[in-house]
Amino acid sequence: MYNQHKKTIMIDLDGVLNNYTKYTPDFIPEIKQGAKEFLKKLYNTQKYELVLFTTRENQLAQNWLTDNKIDKYFSDITNIKKPASIYLDDRGMCFLGDYGKTFNDIEKFQVYWK
Repeated sequence: MYNQHKKTIMIDLDGVLNNYTKYTPDFIPEIKQGAKEFLKKLYNTQKYELVLFTTRENQLAQNWLTDNKIDKYFSDITNIKKPASIYLDDRGMCFLGDYGKTFNDIEKFQVYWK
């Protein structure tokens, strides 16, 4: 499933690849401007394996990827956090070893789209 010679990047769907503003179970918003070009660029380097990371129903996510003609860039869709070099998520924070700074960052955290 995962290529040992490429770095795995787990990419979140909502808020990273689409114009997300709120969760709707049976609808995935339109693709963000620039997302296709970004994925193509990552894919074409041949250095990365792209995995879609989402809590969405698998078939709904697969249909969205196919409808947007970006399914070929992804090797897998999962809702399980698996080993990866990078987790790309609009709600993610990077822990840099300082709990005090991390606490402050958590207190003031806001997603970019709000």
